[in-house]
Amino acid sequence: MVTAVRHLGPNWYASVMGTAIVGTASAGLPLHLPGLHTACTAVWALSLAMLLTLLVARTVHWTHHRDQARADLLDPAMAPFYGCLAMALLAVGGGALVVGRDWIGLRAAVALDTVLFGAGTAVGLTAAVAVPYLMAVRHKVHPSQATPVWLLPVVAPMVSAALGPLLVPHLPPGQPRETLLLACFAMFGLSLLATLLMLPLVFARLVTGGPLPLALTPTLFLVLGPLGQSTTAVGKFADFAPGVVSASYSQGFSLLAVLYGVPVMGFALLWLGLATAHVVRARRHGMRFTMTWWAFTFPVGTCVTGAESLAHHTGLAVYDGLAIVLYGVLVAAWVTATVHTARGLLSGALLAGPRPAPVALRPVTARTT
Repeated sequence: MVTAVRHLGPNWYASVMGTAIVGTASAGLPLHLPGLHTACTAVWALSLAMLLTLLVARTVHWTHHRDQARADLLDPAMAPFYGCLAMALLAVGGGALVVGRDWIGLRAAVALDTVLFGAGTAVGLTAAVAVPYLMAVRHKVHPSQATPVWLLPVVAPMVSAALGPLLVPHLPPGQPRETLLLACFAMFGLSLLATLLMLPLVFARLVTGGPLPLALTPTLFLVLGPLGQSTTAVGKFADFAPGVVSASYSQGFSLLAVLYGVPVMGFALLWLGLATAHVVRARRHGMRFTMTWWAFTFPVGTCVTGAESLAHHTGLAVYDGLAIVLYGVLVAAWVTATVHTARGLLSGALLAGPRPAPVALRPVTARTT
């Protein structure tokens, strides 16, 4: 195992995020299919097992391959994926309260989410500061290198903002509940403003620099993450604000859930169309499976939960339909990524190190005697 995990980077946590949200996003669907809830709870349990396995493997990685771990931190293409660690912790923790509680009990679910939410939020806030700092001081990146991967560290606090309100009812009434809710609102603002600073760089690179490399094309779906997650977050603020903050603030959150969520979801659908067109083009040009395909899962899942929130707060059936369609896309993407990842693990291809560049051979000349 020690040798096998040398090239196990933080990007692998994306598989945990993508698996967890398949389980949790189903909770708000207007569907009552037999066995759906049980199946989604099983998927959440799988994400918990994956998280524990990866935490152990990454600990081994840092213990026995510290040189490679430090190299990942100094690599501008890999360092942003440390935001995935935070989001994996948060996604599994939130899933414990949404679907896992039916299997492990409410008390255990609250305890598990409390630990994972605290750890995920701490890691996410650290990554949101540390990774941009490294990009400015050590990485020396150029605007032409901008990709949606740069969004990962600054989006992590938005996941905390969307999932933190689930813990509000389990705190003592009064200031503890209000403090957590407003802290989540603060993280919403932190992540939103940071995303608004970063996203123009990504869009400008895409428009002026041409399509992304084939292997990176799926990362265009990462832009959906802050859009869908922020829509989900404002909906959760409106859901949990009554009785926690004053009536005027509670009403303000309800207005924000619609006045913010509707236009942002509209932009998310625009970006979904743009990203899909790029992926179709890349596929025609020979794009093969890499771990970036997991970008098709979690970001789409956040749009599912965002659409569910809008359906709840507007009462419009169109958002119910949108949530169902997007959930179908999410499940198809998750199955595809899971199958290819399993094949890559069994063959050893996904854990193999980068191939060395071919060395040109000098022509051999015949000796004369």
